[in-house]
Parts: sequence; structure tokens; C-alpha cells
Amino acid sequence: MDNNYYKDYFELERNNWWFLARNEIILSQVKDLHKIKGGPIKIINVGVASGATSQILEPFGEVTSIEYEQECINYTRTKIDIEIQLGSILDLKFADESFDLVCAFDVIEHVENDKLAAKELIRVCKKGGFVFITVPAFMSIWSQHDVINHHVKRYILSEIQELFSKTIQQKYASYFNFYLSIPIFFFRYFDRLVPGFIKREKTNSDFDVVSNSFLNKILYKIFVFEKLFIKSKIKFPFGISIIGIWQK
Repeated sequence: MDNNYYKDYFELERNNWWFLARNEIILSQVKDLHKIKGGPIKIINVGVASGATSQILEPFGEVTSIEYEQECINYTRTKIDIEIQLGSILDLKFADESFDLVCAFDVIEHVENDKLAAKELIRVCKKGGFVFITVPAFMSIWSQHDVINHHVKRYILSEIQELFSKTIQQKYASYFNFYLSIPIFFFRYFDRLVPGFIKREKTNSDFDVVSNSFLNKILYKIFVFEKLFIKSKIKFPFGISIIGIWQK
């Protein structure tokens, strides 16, 4: 992400509707995986940004947090008491089969060599353990939001399944953020059609567009409602993002 973006990102991860709903959906899935494993588990969270996802993982066991950008690590340490190690998803400095749960939430889309990224996540996962990822979906909605976040690509579900499902067992993989996907598609299409019409105040990402607290709550409730379907392993035909869980 851009140099100053992580400072605003810290607040976004804890207040913006998209992060709040996504993280609650992640939390509901981790609770289920934790029940399967039983007791405290060893977790690696790759690409933690400002640490919000590591904080929600902490109740389930020992969390190792990895982040690629040193400036982001330094800033996050001034805000919360969390240990974050400098590292890359392409070269995880851990032995094979070190972790019960391997997480990479909206990280793989940042690297060119996504095959190596997937291979590394699988490598450090214990036998019987889980790999849990999310990524953005569909290049057709590529926008300034992806550019400012330094994304390399957006995925379709079959591409993500190709990265993982040939070597480990798929437990659940689906699009999500389904109900808001149509309005978001038209929003981004119009934004490309009339550049500059939609104002973004701070980060120049789509997270800046919704500043009204009431609208923030409404969008959160619409998105987080999908948690019930995902918990029941119901799959959505399309969406803004992809969620995937595999067992080694």
C-alpha cells in the first residue's frame, strides 16, 4: 500500500463496514475450525497490515503475525501491543508443518507469483490443519481502489481452486459480499466512465467513499448477513470477494 495509507488503514480496519463485516465472517469460520481442532492452536497470519485480524485470532491460540512493510509494522506497534515479524508470503521463515491454521486475508492478490504464495501457505500447514484465505474477485471491477492497494489481480473462483485444491482438500470455497456486488459493480463502472466524479478524501480508495456513519452501519448489516449462509456452507454464484478454506 502507499506510504501513508497504512495510517488511515489502521482506523479503517476497525471502523469501516467492509472490514467489520469481513472480519466477523472470518471470526465465525475460525470458531468452527477451532472446535474441530480442539484446545489452543498455533496460527500464522500472513499479511496482517495493522493487526486487526491477528487481534481477532488471539483467543484461539498462539498467533504469529507476518507483515511485508516495515513502516506499517512500526506504526502498528505505536498503536497496539502486538508482535509483528517482517516477512513475505513468498518466503515464510518457518519449518514445514509448523501451524494448525494458516491465514492470508486479502494478501495473495498482492504478489505476482501466486503459485509460490499458495505453496508456502500449504508447506507451513500441519497435516490435518487448515489454510484459510480471502481475495478480491473479478478483474471486471478493477479500479483505482486496486491500484492504491497495490493489487496485482482480482480472481475468479476456479483460479483460486487451481492454486489450492490440487494439493489439499477443499472444505469450503465461494464468492462472498454477494448482495452488494451489483451496486458495487455499477459504482466502479461509473467511476471509470466519469473519472474524478466520485470524491475520495484520504486514502483514494473505495473505503473513503462511505463517510456517513448511518450508511456505514447499513452496509455492514447487509454484508455481515452473509455469515449465516457461509456458516451453513451455502455458496454464492458471484461476489466482490472469494473466501476459501482447505484442509491438509
